[in-house]
Amino acid sequence: MPDIRDRVEQDRGLLKKIQLMIPGYSGYRRREDIRAADNLLRIQLANQLKGVRGELENIRDGLAMDGKIQGLQGIGNIIFTVEGLEAKVRHAEGGYSGISATIQIKETELDKLYEYDYAMLDSLDKAAAVVPMIRDAGDPKSFDASLKACREAIAGFETAWKNRMMAVTGIQVR
Repeated sequence: MPDIRDRVEQDRGLLKKIQLMIPGYSGYRRREDIRAADNLLRIQLANQLKGVRGELENIRDGLAMDGKIQGLQGIGNIIFTVEGLEAKVRHAEGGYSGISATIQIKETELDKLYEYDYAMLDSLDKAAAVVPMIRDAGDPKSFDASLKACREAIAGFETAWKNRMMAVTGIQVR
């Protein structure tokens, strides 16, 4: 995945380029660009969570239509967790904000957040890779094993998210 910060920097318009040349304003402009990149990444993460949730919902619906109620609770629990994470990620406080934000993040701290972001993206890739295994499971044992792998991947995402939020806010997130 290309660095979103580079993309934001490349997409600067003429006004933003002029702002970078003004003493005292250039730091503010760079931090706003980093904040925009942080926001883009969170939107991308939330959209990927939504995609995984949608696929899991389709599997759940198929199970229900086929009268296979055994796996509905397990897959429903994962869907519930993913839905909650999606909302948290989509509506979380942005990274650095200008003058009077509730939470202010310095540029170096935002760079550290990208390590958590990578862990979240990696966990989402793992979850997305497991979804077809859930759909194609031929027996209860492989279905349960696939659900467990999906739950673990989502738990990895949630841990990275909580660690990221703790780094951002300096407080424990439950």
